[in-house]
Amino acid sequence: MSGKAVWVALMLMVWGSAVAAQGFAGLASDATGFAVPEPGLVLEFPRDHGPHTDYRIEWWYLTANLQGPDGTDYGVQWTLFRTALAPFEVAGWASPQVWLGHAAITTPTAQHVAERLARGGIGQAGVVAEPFAAWIDDWQMAGLDTMALRAGGSDFAFDLALEAQGPLVPQGQGGYSVKSAAGQASAYYSQPFYRVSGTLVLPEGEVAVTGQGWLDREWSSQPLATGQTGWDWFSLHFDSGEKLMAFRLRDGGAGFTAATWISALGVPEPLPDGALRLEPLARAEVAGRDLPVAWHLELPAKGLVIDTVPVNPAAWMATSFPYWEGPIRFSGSHSGRGYLEMTGYP
Repeated sequence: MSGKAVWVALMLMVWGSAVAAQGFAGLASDATGFAVPEPGLVLEFPRDHGPHTDYRIEWWYLTANLQGPDGTDYGVQWTLFRTALAPFEVAGWASPQVWLGHAAITTPTAQHVAERLARGGIGQAGVVAEPFAAWIDDWQMAGLDTMALRAGGSDFAFDLALEAQGPLVPQGQGGYSVKSAAGQASAYYSQPFYRVSGTLVLPEGEVAVTGQGWLDREWSSQPLATGQTGWDWFSLHFDSGEKLMAFRLRDGGAGFTAATWISALGVPEPLPDGALRLEPLARAEVAGRDLPVAWHLELPAKGLVIDTVPVNPAAWMATSFPYWEGPIRFSGSHSGRGYLEMTGYP
């Protein structure tokens, strides 16, 4: 086989199951040989900003709720995924690391999406813990307290500056985030306090924007249980300055839920399975799928009762494993803006 044919075959092997499952490769498959998060996990910085090559799956995931000078809502996503074919790292072409980048701008009327694929060991993509930098080709995420974020596709680009206004926040129990009743878990922390400014480049021209950003860092080797088919994940910025991360993993029944309430000062309060209640309010046909694009959320422990609406119901990520991801607004007991991601809808 030619080098290109080998590369294509490798990518199909790594990502093929993810395409079928509408999720990330290997999320519920056996993790023999790879590390798995354990209860009592202790996050360590700056080490944990960097890659964990003994784990199979990892991502650096930034979303931003932005507004233009006229008040128009926009959303931006920048994500770098790492998947390992073996639980170690070696230099050069023998590296078992495979990298995937996603970038998007959502407007009220359009979804602009680009994807990059790369292999490890040759400098095309990677992450360095200190000073922090993540890249794939010319897409860059550099710095943490003060971050520069750049990416683009055939019909869009963005160049943003982010400044952290609060601390890093561990999800779950000190960063140990349980994903199922059977105990599957990931290591997970966030920086949900970014203030954002910069420029979007769209087909109709440049737009100066400001807003809020949220970085998620997560790594595992088998974070989902057999039978879990996808998730509905929310990151919410309340006008009060508080934050909420919440998700439901679907299994054909009640599913598994988790949430973290984050005070305006960055103090997390993890909430267990069953604390979060959510149900679809409205559906839309997107990319041939019937998707719940508006939601009703209740979190009785915090007096939260809200309804969400999408900035663009058609915020579809037409990538190697397609999914819905886009900015939302919400109102009710609390108001604000946030992001919604939905995977696994056939």
